Amino acid sequence: MKIKFCGAATGVTGSCHLISTEKHKVLLDCGMFQGGKAMEALNKEPFPFNASEIEAVVISHAHIDHCGRLPLLVKQGFKGVIYASDATADLLPVMLRDSAHIHEQDSQWQNKRNLRAGKPNVEPLYTTNDAEATISLIRPVRYDQLIELNDEMKIVFNDAGHILGSAIIEVFCDEEGSTTKLVFSGDIGMSGRPILKDPTIIHKADYVVMETTYGNRLHESNKDSISKLLDIAVATVQRGGNVVIPSFAVGRTQELLFELNKVYDGMGPMHELLKSVPVYVDSPMATTATEIFKDNAQAYDDETRAYILKGDHPLDFKNLHFTASSQESQAINFDNRPKIILSASGMCDAGRIRHHLKHNLWDKKNSIVFVGYQAEGTLGRRLVDGEKSVTLFGEEINVAAEIHNLEGFSGHADRDALFAWLNGFEKKPKQIFLVHGESDAKQGFAEYVKANKGWDCEIVHGYDEYNLQAGEISDGQNAEMDFASGEEIDKLRFRVAAMHSELENILYSTHLAVDQSVSAKRMSELKNKLAELEKDVFALGATVTKEDRDEQ
Repeated sequence: MKIKFCGAATGVTGSCHLISTEKHKVLLDCGMFQGGKAMEALNKEPFPFNASEIEAVVISHAHIDHCGRLPLLVKQGFKGVIYASDATADLLPVMLRDSAHIHEQDSQWQNKRNLRAGKPNVEPLYTTNDAEATISLIRPVRYDQLIELNDEMKIVFNDAGHILGSAIIEVFCDEEGSTTKLVFSGDIGMSGRPILKDPTIIHKADYVVMETTYGNRLHESNKDSISKLLDIAVATVQRGGNVVIPSFAVGRTQELLFELNKVYDGMGPMHELLKSVPVYVDSPMATTATEIFKDNAQAYDDETRAYILKGDHPLDFKNLHFTASSQESQAINFDNRPKIILSASGMCDAGRIRHHLKHNLWDKKNSIVFVGYQAEGTLGRRLVDGEKSVTLFGEEINVAAEIHNLEGFSGHADRDALFAWLNGFEKKPKQIFLVHGESDAKQGFAEYVKANKGWDCEIVHGYDEYNLQAGEISDGQNAEMDFASGEEIDKLRFRVAAMHSELENILYSTHLAVDQSVSAKRMSELKNKLAELEKDVFALGATVTKEDRDEQ
């Protein structure tokens, strides 16, 4: 087995890694490069492989730097299967259609300029038709299910805790009677964060490919960042200003809504100070993504489930407004009342956020609050780094608003959390490849691992390729015995889905003041069904993981 790094090797975007044997070629991720013009120009460079020879793509999650070049791959001849977790499969159509729309708009805008300058037209990187062709190839799979890609490769998705549906991927490759196990971290989340479960710890691997976005930095605590955000909001509102939050449509927006829900639907001084301040989610993609979050409660952690069982959905509250049309978006900036605006994109390189920055950056009453990673070359990074003047829509804008960067909201694991995940391996993998980080982050993390664990890490640069020797991973040798069959899991899944629907009916009926005794009887019946399901799950014995048993 070989691995060729085809993206996210010199920065944090463009995730794409080719796994190949003599017979098969599979991609882990096919993401877009994001950043300045030089970085984005890489998207137009040829793939370092023949797209038509790729049999399958395995997507770790729905952020565009991990999936955004899928339509380009299809455009260039890929006709295989795209594997993604069920929640990621729900999100991918939203992300890819939006990305295609942006590429089409950008090319139209550029062609108007080219026409006036006597230059030839340019083509979009890909079109909406390419995106639709890509969406038809997506196959959703569940966490902890063994999936056979071909006669040599099998994969398992594990919860990465980064965004909804994010996955750490185990790849088992059988060649000449031996099994090699590679673990691809995708993007690893922080433990103890709202809504999602903690990242899965993997215990055995021959080879590890892991991200290092914050490999040399520590985040302040999420609790501290929440406190600072609320303090910033109160101070800004009291001086008559707006709080503008560039927020990734998938992940950060929903986490912020979760935290604001506690204030707006709660009690106390913060509630009194902010309860009348409108909150706008001005991003059609974020609006759709929030609905997808609501439909994937199976991925929630215990705290979030508890909110729902109390009848309070954590992603909805009074004074929360989702804007759809461009007219509604424009109206926000003609409303003089103080407000909180969440808008995409999170790095400020596209989307409605650029309009809000144009209207708010110049006014010292306002605050701009960054809550996610800002890649080199992006407008967001320039603002965080202290740039005093920027150009938006051809107009020079003075930066007078307060600029805040709250890393405690980041969906990426910091150095200590990355190390804790790596420390979960029971013995040193044969090789640890560091990707998805700027040079200083990868180098800093490699040095930290060496100093604290004694393990050497390989820092990936450019389109490097490595031969991976077969390992001796016991759970890879008999992987089929470690997991339930797809048919068995499907049967359980249908039963769980039926009970979930019944529980929703009971809760909503109770909320609408239907006879409580009827609801109590239905709950008792549901409890008996759950007990029967538990027996059947345990009857599968070792073929179902503890996490599956607990969840189901």
